[in-house]
Amino acid sequence: MVKGTTSTDRRNDIISAAIEVFAELGYYRATTAQVAERAAISQPYVYRFFTKESLLVAALELSWQRILHAFQTVRNTVEPALLEKGFIRAYEQIMESHRNEILLQMQAQTIMETPIRAAMTQGMSDVKQLVLEAFQQAGIEDPEERTSIFLARGMLCNVSMALNMPDLMLKR
Repeated sequence: MVKGTTSTDRRNDIISAAIEVFAELGYYRATTAQVAERAAISQPYVYRFFTKESLLVAALELSWQRILHAFQTVRNTVEPALLEKGFIRAYEQIMESHRNEILLQMQAQTIMETPIRAAMTQGMSDVKQLVLEAFQQAGIEDPEERTSIFLARGMLCNVSMALNMPDLMLKR
């Protein structure tokens, strides 16, 4: 370990490397050896912190927390009339700056292992709840439907980004 680098730093380095490797190669094709190489550490050091499955779960949890934090910031700082646009802008920024995290979430939607499915379900539920409560608090009409539409458009944004098909998205 590099002098001055904590185990928390190395853990975060491993998660960052895993996000890149899993997004590029896919979870099933990627190996912990490739993650270790990307993080510039030994494979046994990866196993000090993670199994392959727990590494994907940690990466997914990080990606969901990033979205939740961004949306909570919007909720706390934007006037109600601009709330939905604020959420959209925040998500677009995440898609630009953390593209691999979004690609990883898209892949994880199809993975059936219980811990991975649980991380995805929890993350989506948390985002849905935050958006719904924000829309309710803002007095947005039919907040349940608006939340569902907002989430569906977010999924379409993901597909648009992954396929490099910006014309899938309606421009307002």
